[in-house]
Amino acid sequence: MSDGELAAYSLVELAVDRLRRDILSGRTDPGERLVEEQLTRRLGISRAPLREAMRLLAQQGLVEHIPRRGARVATLSDDDVRELYEVRDVLERHAVATMPARPELTGLRAALEVMRKATEADDRLELANAHRRFHTEVVRLGGNKQMAGLYESILVRIQLYMAVNMRREAETARAEDGVARHERLFGAIDAGDTEGIRAALSEHGARTYLT
Repeated sequence: MSDGELAAYSLVELAVDRLRRDILSGRTDPGERLVEEQLTRRLGISRAPLREAMRLLAQQGLVEHIPRRGARVATLSDDDVRELYEVRDVLERHAVATMPARPELTGLRAALEVMRKATEADDRLELANAHRRFHTEVVRLGGNKQMAGLYESILVRIQLYMAVNMRREAETARAEDGVARHERLFGAIDAGDTEGIRAALSEHGARTYLT
């Protein structure tokens, strides 16, 4: 890769990172238009890397391209959300059923520690990302890497849906409660308590996840 190609790729990465953070933190609402002229000025990049970044974000389910109207932050219907939660639950149940008796918990422990630190720092985006990493690590314990990747992509889309609520509820939400839920789940996994794992996962329903 030439220096010019590397520079262009770096600009794409920059744009993807900045826009992804804006979307998943709730700074931009679902359905909000993403205007090229405004974004190129704000990010300090040209149209070519911005368009490539938007293409990559569309692949992640975070951006939608509307014919003759440009791009916007993706939206989810009630049916979309219900179906995503159903798929999430199926993958979690499969992971629990295939989890070894004594799984390696290093990744899970690290994600929980990041969650604690993000809670102390009141970093809502990092906290949401840590929640997602924690749950992906739970599914990864089932031993199927492809399934874990699919699961994480579903959680990203759910996080998009929850981002605005997270922003609006930030003043009243108790982030400590979220940490406590994940500590209970970690404890059940560490103890090999299958029923306890299922009970802890059931606490992470559509109304409580990422809050």
